[in-house]
Amino acid sequence: MTRGNQREKDRERAQSRNPKGGKGKDDGLTPEQRRERDAKALQEKTAKKAAQAAGGESSGAPVFCLNWLIVRLKLES
Repeated sequence: MTRGNQREKDRERAQSRNPKGGKGKDDGLTPEQRRERDAKALQEKTAKKAAQAAGGESSGAPVFCLNWLIVRLKLES
């Protein structure tokens, strides 16, 4: 059961889809820097949701979920 050059062609096609040739997304940040960046983004999102909740536009459940995520991120670091 040989597949000929099908594997090679598939690898070439996969590389053409991802020009970097690397795996995953590399933004040049350490895990700690990435964690801080994400926590800051979540805090901004929470503040935005809190402002909407104060205006009566949404229920408050999403704000609670975001706060929980922020606390969890802080505990992991």
